[in-house]
Amino acid sequence: MDQITIHPIGVIHSPYNESKAIPIQGRFKDDVEAFVELKNEYAKGLKDLDKFSHAILLYHFHKSDKENIEGKPFLEDEVHGVFAIRTPHRPNHIGLSVVKIKRIQGNKLYFTQVDMIDATPLLDIKPYVKYFDSREDVTSGWLDKHLKNGKIPDRTIIE
Repeated sequence: MDQITIHPIGVIHSPYNESKAIPIQGRFKDDVEAFVELKNEYAKGLKDLDKFSHAILLYHFHKSDKENIEGKPFLEDEVHGVFAIRTPHRPNHIGLSVVKIKRIQGNKLYFTQVDMIDATPLLDIKPYVKYFDSREDVTSGWLDKHLKNGKIPDRTIIE
């Protein structure tokens, strides 16, 4: 199979209008709220999601106009392979975020821990399940040295 066709199921409405304002991970700015607006035909798919505390959002980095196989993350000067960083400039431009669910109203899912730009096309939503998604004895490669001892970077994405 050489080609896959994916259609957005909705759009993410975020207070961030430019990438340099977005935190490197949404959990570093817990108080910012955004919402997903699903196409009406998918609204029933939100049934029972409000029983979960978190969700995984899969989306398209629609503002990225390039594809890099290597890149330099803002936390350091060393170049890494694209699959060892979370840049939007990657093959297929697919993003993934774990967000904290606040409430669901109709076809809208309100959440915090926002790290995506406004008008981002949403591809899918999955419930975050601690029994499936949490791991023990995790190493985070080159990031461990930057985030050890609970250190939280206070800079935002620089693209």
